Amino acid sequence: MTQTIFTGAAVAVITPMLPNGGIHYKKLDEILEQQIAGGTDAVVVCGTTGEAPTLDDEEHLECIGHTVRTVAGRIPVIAGTGSNNTEHAIMMSREAAALGADAVLLVTPYYNKTSQIGLVRHFTAIADTLEIPAILYNVPSRTGVNIGPQAAKELAAHPMIRGLKEASGNIGQVAEIAALCGEELPIYSGNDDQIVPLLALGGKGVISVLSNVAPRQTHDICQLWFEGKTEQSLALQLKYLPLVKALFSDVNPMPVKAAMNLMGMEVGNCRLPLTTLDKGQTVKIREALQQAGLL
Repeated sequence: MTQTIFTGAAVAVITPMLPNGGIHYKKLDEILEQQIAGGTDAVVVCGTTGEAPTLDDEEHLECIGHTVRTVAGRIPVIAGTGSNNTEHAIMMSREAAALGADAVLLVTPYYNKTSQIGLVRHFTAIADTLEIPAILYNVPSRTGVNIGPQAAKELAAHPMIRGLKEASGNIGQVAEIAALCGEELPIYSGNDDQIVPLLALGGKGVISVLSNVAPRQTHDICQLWFEGKTEQSLALQLKYLPLVKALFSDVNPMPVKAAMNLMGMEVGNCRLPLTTLDKGQTVKIREALQQAGLL
């Protein structure tokens, strides 16, 4: 049985920005403290929601190190270090480990993509160099490449690969991976509207955008399930579906940053090429927050 890096809800934390576009580290500290107080089980820093593609390497690593120092061992810190360049992913992963991260999150290669054999070789090459465990991240809508069940099974045999963030939206594929890999590959939902379905397939939790605005509620969806209170878990999942829909009404993390700003968190805007939402979209997010009792 593979040791899980975490169970429950991990926040895919946003990267707050100053008006000049720099990283707002003081605000990041506030967000991390709010997340820990809200019961979040782990934090993923510098992922897609953290705008990693627009962070240069120096910023990226400073953000990881800053998060590690602020969290100070209270919950696991998982650093996004994936790349479509295998050697770059190896370098960033080793640097993240040196900074004290507990694990890394490795997205599939994007744009240049690769074959299933290439995916196995790419992730294996990275994992062979790791001193901390890795969670693989399958999000074909963004990367154009999908980790298939057989590739997942092969990768699950590597001792440093200890999880799969599944954001394909394909529940049938998740079921097949779960059947093939069992406890050798812990699965986490990468979609907030599918937390309970993945838990029902034996999933260990979620890596969540929703948790940025509703940490306790996202944690509780998972915790109630683990406690056998499946009807209550499902009820929470369904209650927050309209908010989840609003948070994905445009390219992530544009809507969640808008939501956090509406809640008074003052996290700033996204870096280009991402933009702010128009007035109509913002109104809909406000309505969803109000319906969820968060405004």
